Amino acid sequence: MLISAGSIDQIERYIRAGASAVLIGESKYGMRQPGDIGRDDLKEAVLLAHRLGAKLYVNMNKLFRNHELDELPDYLRAVREAGADAVVFGDPAILMYAREHASDLQLFWNAEMTGTNSSSAAYWGRRGAARAVIARELNEEEIVDLKTKTEIEVQVQVHGMTNIYHSHRNLLESYMQHLGREATLIRKGPDQGLFLVEAERPDEKFPVYEDENGTHVMSPDDICLLEALPEIINAGVDSLYIEPLLKSAEYNETVLKGYREALDRWQRDPEAYTLNEEALESIQRLQSPDRELGFGFLYKEQVY
Repeated sequence: MLISAGSIDQIERYIRAGASAVLIGESKYGMRQPGDIGRDDLKEAVLLAHRLGAKLYVNMNKLFRNHELDELPDYLRAVREAGADAVVFGDPAILMYAREHASDLQLFWNAEMTGTNSSSAAYWGRRGAARAVIARELNEEEIVDLKTKTEIEVQVQVHGMTNIYHSHRNLLESYMQHLGREATLIRKGPDQGLFLVEAERPDEKFPVYEDENGTHVMSPDDICLLEALPEIINAGVDSLYIEPLLKSAEYNETVLKGYREALDRWQRDPEAYTLNEEALESIQRLQSPDRELGFGFLYKEQVY
């Protein structure tokens, strides 16, 4: 069970709550991190995770520009020297530089929405990737089919919001100028961020934030596959990812505890496993009333 962490404190809290692996990084090399953990803290982060019995991955999922490439070899060497268990990448530049400067680093391919078929996963597997992070839009049948046809590990997001749009540019002002009255940007209080609301769907609020990597538009609802855990496990999925963005540490810890308890009970006795309603209710009590919990695309029939 994997979750992103934005500080040394969160690494410890999330592992103690049930995470078996933690993803960290900084915005210079990775997108949509809940906070920056720089190279000076990499060694401390790795040692802490390993001491607590968990793995530590470093996020480098940006699409890099030419002027950013010169810094990659040095950073990859720093990640390797810190003892990180893997690097998550989307840009082939990472794979190429890792081969030359950190050849013993394990690599996980994460190309977000393009991870939709076994041939793509096999392609990157042949080039050194040990894991594929597959698209959130795949349903259960497609996940099973992809997993049975690839030899590398497969990671699926089981909880939290999803990224539905990204641009390198800061788009909010130009977007509003072009849409005119068709959409409105509203603030839900000083601590609840910025949202996009479309005229035809006034009840759905899309969280929007901009950082040095550009503009990110997130889903209006949250995935929650706690009830579907047996199907995910039986599909042969190797890694379950919990997205912590725009959630409190208390919320994320509650989610981790619920999934960890369910996974442990399943491993002890799959035949006797039933959903722990109390764990689901604990999550629901902390869930924002503006955001529904759902199964995402897991049970949706895809139309082509």
